[in-house]
Amino acid sequence: MKSITAIIGGSLLLAAAPALANPGEMSVATFLAKADALRAKGPAALFSGDMKVLKSEGEAAGAAYRARLAAERAAGRPSSCPPPGGKARMSSDQLLAHLRAYPAPARGGTTMKTAMADYFIKTYPCR
Repeated sequence: MKSITAIIGGSLLLAAAPALANPGEMSVATFLAKADALRAKGPAALFSGDMKVLKSEGEAAGAAYRARLAAERAAGRPSSCPPPGGKARMSSDQLLAHLRAYPAPARGGTTMKTAMADYFIKTYPCR
């Protein structure tokens, strides 16, 4: 029989598992759920730890795409052509609209890294 300490410790480990995931690997479904929960809090959302989590997630996904794009450019096959000099910006409303465009069943299996890449490919196609 397991001790109560082992059960609690295992439960805490399972509860922390999503937080231990690599930045940018959060699913679109989780990101949207956290964003919606923050929006429901109104001004109090500014004091929520989830605000930092979502910001970090978005930044990590953007950095991953910039690295991917640099490698694609070096190979001569960029997947998108955003304006030079880092002028491609996305508001939180644009990001959330893009994420909500995924069909609900696909949101759980789509990472923020993939969603960010999809946004830039769609928004800044190479011509």
